Amino acid sequence: MKTIDELLSEGVAGKRVFVRADLNVPLDGTTITDDGRIRAVLPTVRALAEAGGRVVVASHLGRPKGAPDPAFSLAPAAARLGELLGADVAFATDTVGESATATVAGLADGQVAVLENLRFNAGETAKDDAERGAFADRLAGLADLYVGDGFGAVHRKHASVYDLPARLPHAAGFLIATEVGVLKKLTDDVRRPYVVALGGAKVSDKLAVIDELLGKADRILIGGGMAYTFLKAKGHEIGTSLVQEDQLSAVTEYMERAEKNGVELVLPVDTLVAEEFPDLKTKAPAHPETVAADAMPAGRMGLDLGPETRTLYASKLADAATVFWNGPMGVFEHPDYAEGTKAVAQALLDSPGYTVVGGGDSAAAVRILGFDEKAFGHISTGGGASLEYLEGKTLPGLAALED
Repeated sequence: MKTIDELLSEGVAGKRVFVRADLNVPLDGTTITDDGRIRAVLPTVRALAEAGGRVVVASHLGRPKGAPDPAFSLAPAAARLGELLGADVAFATDTVGESATATVAGLADGQVAVLENLRFNAGETAKDDAERGAFADRLAGLADLYVGDGFGAVHRKHASVYDLPARLPHAAGFLIATEVGVLKKLTDDVRRPYVVALGGAKVSDKLAVIDELLGKADRILIGGGMAYTFLKAKGHEIGTSLVQEDQLSAVTEYMERAEKNGVELVLPVDTLVAEEFPDLKTKAPAHPETVAADAMPAGRMGLDLGPETRTLYASKLADAATVFWNGPMGVFEHPDYAEGTKAVAQALLDSPGYTVVGGGDSAAAVRILGFDEKAFGHISTGGGASLEYLEGKTLPGLAALED
């Protein structure tokens, strides 16, 4: 895989460089609530601009239906990128139309532009190769070189991620090079004990990675909404907690395999419960109750790790040489149910090992809960991409960057 350092050594001055970034940031109206993904691509954009490249940044945001939708405009992200760069950033109000063509044509050496949301064009996500390829052809007309640096999208077979690199000389940006290097430490060169903490709402989202980790990890800690499917598979009452009934047999099989393989699979021993889901807008007090994980009242739902489980999980992380964490341990957006996620994050900070936060909600939780990002070994920008890499899948966006 060619690196951006090689591209820079060959010279980019005067050339239009298409940077596929991941500016898929959370928005409250037009206000960005977490700019981590924008900051992550800064080194690549800045290096190309300082070398005289005419930088064309492109990304998706959200899930528009292949047509313009103001709610998913990248205008706020473009404005924030300009603030972080300390320079004006031009914004094209379409992807490959008149505005994009004129905006890119108007760039001088060292200047930066952002295209509107790529998913406003149906060709970006089309299943049909020809339709996707046609959109990639039009994108290629805006550039001379391609730099892939949107790690959060490399598991998608989309036009700007998979098809476009084949049409232009290409290289991996600094972010992707870093992310791949980190993931290799979790797959090819693992220091032990290797402990994995998995949370989030749905166990189905994590089945494939659990399947792979049962042959690689020494210890797996289960939290979040997915924990209640495990607890029910063990025969425990889980009240009205989130459960995926169709995954009970798979979860049972994984627990049996873990025991057979000598992998310590750790489940909550107590949990915080309530009669209903908390109000995340008002953050009104929810008055949670702590109960044993095997004695949940029938009319209550589990929403976070209990205090004994928080202590247990911290102890299970204390001796780790390598830690991978993906998925919050509870409804961290509400202060009454944030302690489980806080406890795991703090345990990572206290661990002497190499710690990786696997993107998505976990990365957002670290920032929202006020932890110092730099204190972790690495915080990924791509939760789904990280998981699929650990599952052993070939990621289209990485394969496209191979020479």
